[in-house]
Amino acid sequence: MTQRMIADMAGVSQSTVSLVLNGKADATRRIPAETRDRVLEVIRETTYVANPVARSLAGVSNNLIGVFTYEHAFPNDSTDFYTPLLTGVESAAEHLGADLLMFTSTPVLDGRRHLFHESSRLRLADGCLLLGREMDADDLARLVDSGYPFVAIGRRDAAAGRVPYVGVDYVSAAQALATLAVEAGHTRFASLHLSLTAESTTDRREGLLRGLAGHGALTELLAPEAGLDGAWRRVRESGATVLFVEDPLDAQKIHDFAVRDGVTVPDDLSLVVLGEHSRPRERAVDFTRLSAPRTALGSRAVALLDEVMNGSRGAAPLPRQQLLESSIVGGSTLSRPRAL
Repeated sequence: MTQRMIADMAGVSQSTVSLVLNGKADATRRIPAETRDRVLEVIRETTYVANPVARSLAGVSNNLIGVFTYEHAFPNDSTDFYTPLLTGVESAAEHLGADLLMFTSTPVLDGRRHLFHESSRLRLADGCLLLGREMDADDLARLVDSGYPFVAIGRRDAAAGRVPYVGVDYVSAAQALATLAVEAGHTRFASLHLSLTAESTTDRREGLLRGLAGHGALTELLAPEAGLDGAWRRVRESGATVLFVEDPLDAQKIHDFAVRDGVTVPDDLSLVVLGEHSRPRERAVDFTRLSAPRTALGSRAVALLDEVMNGSRGAAPLPRQQLLESSIVGGSTLSRPRAL
């Protein structure tokens, strides 16, 4: 179905159909209401959908929200952060009457997609949500400078602090978990972080350092890609009575090592996780952990993107950079050291 066919069926010119489709208020006022209604009726009967590229070039909204993920949003392993987040994105987009367009055509190279790859179709969407542990700082600066509407999910330092984002306050949550360990009587600590420069990783570390400062010895380790055997050995050699683990999947593996080696959790070693899984099979161990508000994270990001694209519509403007509070789950893997 083309605009010419619609014009013929409605008995009007193609330019009239184009004006009605584009919804230009100053132009459609010149079209009689009866004519406009007749065109709209034909469009409804024929389920015509305007070419989104043509509408975008004409400066007309497609009512499409893009979702770009720097890594796979639906991983094969059990580290599933995105599903609850995407649930929030979907619900908020439905509330706005917008469609979601997930950009998957750009290939994953070296573990990440490239936003400005030659196959990118970013301009099809009116604005875009960006997801990923690590985001390319040059990409973010380029987006900011171009004026293209976007919101990053997760705190971002790039582009001299001009990136709009909705993230999680990992500093406060990690500090709260550290305080729980201190209050339980621990004085020998170890931490296992991902070998990333992502803000979420550095924020968790900052929170731990704040909470543990002046309360004992801390052994800091990075989780190697080749396996955790060496890290587990160093934890045992350190004499730590509590281990903070950034990635929930790593925590599960460490717990398996403890069972294998006859180390009782939490009596011999407490485990505190700075995140949580989504998939049910990983709930077998009720870790003491932080729980990020992932569904709210998605819905709040959509609300902010809508405001970036369309303005506040008379409401109080939303903060362009937001951090949401995590909850602390007591779990069963933190207790007083055995000696106490």
